[in-house]
Amino acid sequence: MAPQQKGKQGTKGQKQIVEENIATLSFYRNIALGATGAFALVTGIFFEIFTTSNIIFFLIASGIYTGCYMFMGMMARATFTESGQLIDSGLDLNMQDGVAEHVKDLVILTAFCQVFSLFSNYSWLFWLLAPARALWLLWGSVIQPWLTSSNEQQQPEMDEKKQKKLDRKMRRMQ
Repeated sequence: MAPQQKGKQGTKGQKQIVEENIATLSFYRNIALGATGAFALVTGIFFEIFTTSNIIFFLIASGIYTGCYMFMGMMARATFTESGQLIDSGLDLNMQDGVAEHVKDLVILTAFCQVFSLFSNYSWLFWLLAPARALWLLWGSVIQPWLTSSNEQQQPEMDEKKQKKLDRKMRRMQ
């Protein structure tokens, strides 16, 4: 375990970001392949038949895995020169509060649903947590602040001189 540092967190170098992105992508690829393999193996051996719902959920899960993996791969794509020198490391997939964090959560949720669906088909209902979380984030970051903001905050406050001048102008107009 690394010793905890006090103060500001150190910054990562571009090479370190590339290495961590590769490790993160392979970790989540292994999660997806492991859950899919376990699902296919157990369903094929013990249940001996793939029902229509199993096939549909299997295809949806595979689509989610593929989409998430490709999206994270595009985010983390590094740019190199012809000589192999690193120009740009891409986005850091391990950055807190980033989009990649939500994509990784979706991969984990899908793997959870897929593995636990071996015990009960109702486990697929846990997928409803994804749109619920999206609505929660939308509410907290967009809708609620928009609803609670008042018109007074949007208009700059006037100092005393401007207020007196405006009052005199209004009296003259009457």
